[in-house]
Amino acid sequence: MKKYFFFLMLFVLATGYVFAQQEQSIPPLDKSPMDMSYFPNNYPLQKIQGKATEPLLARVIYSRPQKSGRVIFGDLVEYGKVWRLGANEATELELFKHARIGDKKIPKGRYTLYAIPYENKWTIIVNKETDVWGAFKYDPKKDIVRVDVPVEKINDMVDAFTMSFEKRTDGANLVIVWDRIKATLPIIF
Repeated sequence: MKKYFFFLMLFVLATGYVFAQQEQSIPPLDKSPMDMSYFPNNYPLQKIQGKATEPLLARVIYSRPQKSGRVIFGDLVEYGKVWRLGANEATELELFKHARIGDKKIPKGRYTLYAIPYENKWTIIVNKETDVWGAFKYDPKKDIVRVDVPVEKINDMVDAFTMSFEKRTDGANLVIVWDRIKATLPIIF
């Protein structure tokens, strides 16, 4: 009976150790969760439902920091400095078809988006280096295009940084909103 009890206790301790190790390997929930927007909007859902009438043209992958009572523009996000356009990894734009941004033809592919915010405009940067964290190693030599876009003040405060596409006759606008600020990047397909 003592042997049985000994092996039972050994099993319980070993099982508890294994579960404790598994729990430690699970990272905590990120304060700025990753999100993805598609153009056409909701493309994967439309595709699986058999309702996709247009091909997938673009998607943006980004992290969504929260305002959480902070002063965003001019403080947390400094004017005149390169910003990763979100949080964590730098924002990624994937084009599934050749496009035009500003005065530049952009081949289909993956790119990193940055912004240099100012009070009345943002300079949006499309850069060919991908899979980077933040803007700490940003290299302007790898820029493909820089486009100045106007900043619009909006009435409703947006707590979570948000990026989405809106359709236009010649392509899409990538709409970027946070706090009470909105910037729009036209993409022509």
